[in-house]
Amino acid sequence: DNEIISSLPLQMSLYFNVYYFPFWWLSTVVILYLKYPDLSDYYKFILVTIMILASLIEVIRLYLGYMGNLQEKVPELAGFWLLSLLLQLPIILFLLFNEGVKIQPLERAVHVVFAFFLAFQVITAFVTLKRMVNKLATHFHLREFHRLEEQPVPGFYSLGREERAVPMAGRGPP
Repeated sequence: DNEIISSLPLQMSLYFNVYYFPFWWLSTVVILYLKYPDLSDYYKFILVTIMILASLIEVIRLYLGYMGNLQEKVPELAGFWLLSLLLQLPIILFLLFNEGVKIQPLERAVHVVFAFFLAFQVITAFVTLKRMVNKLATHFHLREFHRLEEQPVPGFYSLGREERAVPMAGRGPP
């Protein structure tokens, strides 16, 4: 009943990601500053917007990951998984594979490490989320079963017994 569902590999990945994110952010901002004059106007806008969004999303994502995994809360872990899969991973893949942003070697290296973090976290969070949901569903069904055992619904379990238990007026024993 007190089985721990939290994922140690996911928690370790989140822990290391918390320390890696400032390094990733600083190196990406420095490289963006250095290559900013060489970029076209729309890539300048796109990259600045991506940096702002990625920073905000990452803070929220890491918080939800910690709370969802350590406290075994399904909504928080599901939010973490969705933010990772639908927002952060496409952003990092855009930064990693779009040659229009004039990717530098250091930039490619830090994005590859960050993409590996994200891919690993997406997979482990999915497995952990699945285990948490199965555990909660099992607890729900067991609670419902025990509730029905303690207070049975009249006529649900004994459809034929009630008719035999109540004697008919004017009739004697059968």
